[in-house]
Amino acid sequence: MSDRPRCPWARSPLEVAYHDREWGVPVHDDRRWFEFLILEGAQAGLRWSTILAKRRAYRRAFDRFDPRKVAGYDARRIAALLADPGIVRNRLKIAAAVRNARCFLAVQEEFGSFDAYVWRFVGGRPRQGARRTLRAVPARTAESDALSADLRRRGFAFVGSTICYALMQATGMVNDHLVRCFRYAELRSARDATRLRPPAPGATSRAMGRAAEGP
Repeated sequence: MSDRPRCPWARSPLEVAYHDREWGVPVHDDRRWFEFLILEGAQAGLRWSTILAKRRAYRRAFDRFDPRKVAGYDARRIAALLADPGIVRNRLKIAAAVRNARCFLAVQEEFGSFDAYVWRFVGGRPRQGARRTLRAVPARTAESDALSADLRRRGFAFVGSTICYALMQATGMVNDHLVRCFRYAELRSARDATRLRPPAPGATSRAMGRAAEGP
């Protein structure tokens, strides 16, 4: 673990690796979007470190976050998930993951990709937080309120505004690394390269065909 200045919430080796390599990096791959949607919903009421520790088990249990496969889960598959000690065995959260998969596919059908849909809520590029203390980091914003309301209208579950803001932070829609953190400047300097571009024809199917790999 290096001595570079970083956000104080990153304490364990697992948290440090996630913070340094992934948190706040703009996401533009639909399967990765679906992964974060499931994981952020599963985290509700729990510590994020708990979900990070279970992430590999989640990838196995949820078919590497393929929304088409998850959307087809039946009662037998849900029962198997409820018996899986590697994930959070909460019936409502598991049912929500299946429901959200079906809603996710509907968004892809309407917008071409979930990525094209979700980045509209920040104008297609990351918002720069410039927070100096953890206390200054909000739990929700007007943008997360709007995203939450629209997702709920579309039938998604476990997408309250606080969950949506955590999703936005994780996926780089907002750069909420503290200004003294070494990642803040790195991500801020890269912001011009992360403008949203319309998906090319067939982009959604290509994105869904790639396995989402993470640290």
